[in-house]
Amino acid sequence: MCGISCVLSLSPSQLVLDKNIHKNLRKRGPNYSENITKTASSPYYQCLFSAHVLHMRGCLTPQPAQDSNGNVLMWNGEVFSGLTVRLDENDTDVLCYHFSAYNSPTDILSVLANIRGPWAFIYYQQTGPYLWFGRDFFGRRSLLWHYDTEKKTFTLTSVAACLAAHSQWQEVPAVGVYRIDLRAFAESGSLTFEVYPWIHAGESLSSVSHKSKWEAIPNNTSAVMNISGLSLTSPVCPMNMSIPLLSKDVEHSKISQASVEELEVLLESGRRKIVVNSLINVLSEAVRRRVQCLPFDTQIPSPPKSNEAAIAILFSGGIDSMVLAALADRHIPSDKPIDLLNVAFKLPEPKIQESAKKGRKQKAKSADSQTDVADSLEYSPFNVPDRITGRAGLQELIVLNPERRWNFVEINVTQKELHEMRQKHICHLVHPLDTVLDDSIGCAVWFAARGIGLIAEGNGKRGFTSSAKVVLTGIGADEQLAGYSRHRVRFKTSGHEGLVQELAMELDRISTRNLGRDDRIIGDHGKEARFPYLDEDVVCFLNSLPVAEKADLSLSRGVGEKLILRLVAKQLGLGASALLPKRAMQFGSRIAKMENSHEKASDKCTRLLTT
Repeated sequence: MCGISCVLSLSPSQLVLDKNIHKNLRKRGPNYSENITKTASSPYYQCLFSAHVLHMRGCLTPQPAQDSNGNVLMWNGEVFSGLTVRLDENDTDVLCYHFSAYNSPTDILSVLANIRGPWAFIYYQQTGPYLWFGRDFFGRRSLLWHYDTEKKTFTLTSVAACLAAHSQWQEVPAVGVYRIDLRAFAESGSLTFEVYPWIHAGESLSSVSHKSKWEAIPNNTSAVMNISGLSLTSPVCPMNMSIPLLSKDVEHSKISQASVEELEVLLESGRRKIVVNSLINVLSEAVRRRVQCLPFDTQIPSPPKSNEAAIAILFSGGIDSMVLAALADRHIPSDKPIDLLNVAFKLPEPKIQESAKKGRKQKAKSADSQTDVADSLEYSPFNVPDRITGRAGLQELIVLNPERRWNFVEINVTQKELHEMRQKHICHLVHPLDTVLDDSIGCAVWFAARGIGLIAEGNGKRGFTSSAKVVLTGIGADEQLAGYSRHRVRFKTSGHEGLVQELAMELDRISTRNLGRDDRIIGDHGKEARFPYLDEDVVCFLNSLPVAEKADLSLSRGVGEKLILRLVAKQLGLGASALLPKRAMQFGSRIAKMENSHEKASDKCTRLLTT
């Protein structure tokens, strides 16, 4: 993973990257940093390229990467499949080779479309000259843009800085790849983006429905569809929009209440068991790719020590993180630890009952009063819901593999530390998103990914900092498998037809609602976010299924939503965690309780403004 940035200017003044942006980029890529500048005299323009590398595979490849033809590549991504990358190779080198050897627009688009894995890139093509850039189909890597009309300066960057309420940074829409004709920009002074959109195989360019998105561009710029009619082929198949003829299956008559036995009843169906086993296979392979593409696999300097984890999981003990942990256990040697990162925000101290106060003054209490006081003394302000379910999930994992050391990292955050780190770091990373929900999730993920907390040792606890450079996260499960409460609301009002439409919208907007933000947040610690539920093969498999095989919202909460994943958990040998209802991170970690309880998730969050 890397922090990448490019500043394009028509001014002869020396280009300098904003120091706050530069600092944030350096934190994403602590292993190597370099700036280079490309200029042209007739007509005049200059480009400043700044790259900061987090070394993950092969030999460390300096970026910006230049070839003998003067082309410059900055690559922030992982090639998990689609292109051949040997264990001793670095994917930046592989991309440089392909772009240099096959440099027509068709070739460049073909290379990008074949990649399976997350990416954002910036590519200066000397012949033209052109500036290419974009994000993968889901937008799993952040890329922001901004155009300063007065200075005629265009900037792309992995992460920016929130310096004022009127900041004009925007996320580059993940609807395709963009190209700037640098000569045309220099001659006219008008900035135009040629768009090469993602389309599904067999679709025509005229059927692209994303025009409203790729017109969400910086002020005083324009976007046009490329005149060659070229596009990138989507790495996933279209969603199956079919709906069941009947609202319930006859097997529901066997079901009385939410229980592990209920899942066993649902697994009795031969067709359902085949589908569940198929999902286990494809999801297991997605996890394998993400836990085995690691620095120590290629013997780079300073591999993790034998008692240090290379992989961490954002862990609540809920169904999404439990399945990831169980599958990671299949592909990581049992003598290697796995860090389970569990975040909790300090709860207010409980109020002691007035009767208990009087009882203490009188120095005479009933047995019940004594029990109440003892309970209050044992109270922990960090025993939030996700901490409780996390500990229960840990016990299930220990049963699953008692030979592994599961580092359950209790990450405890006080209100003072939350306010300090939000103003110092997190507000810049969440930007340009700005809602209460973005604040809550952004802060929770930042502290969790930092990995500083406590782990159990003997009868006590000791301080612990996670060494893992790869962080697995469960994003994508709820969006594809109807995990949110709004999905039940839509199902109640519009049935399966409305639910299918809602799920189609979820994947369509996941880049703008979640992924760019979380990549910026996790990358701030010099760690790489990986999203197994958004592996192309996983999404394609789930898209091929009718909605009734993925979720059944006529069943009770804790069963019907993400039904297929609950059955996967049961098949993998997990227990009660397979039945936990969805609990949003901001509520499970109790960060929402620290702030104004009357706020709505969609409200603008003033706490994200710098002071």
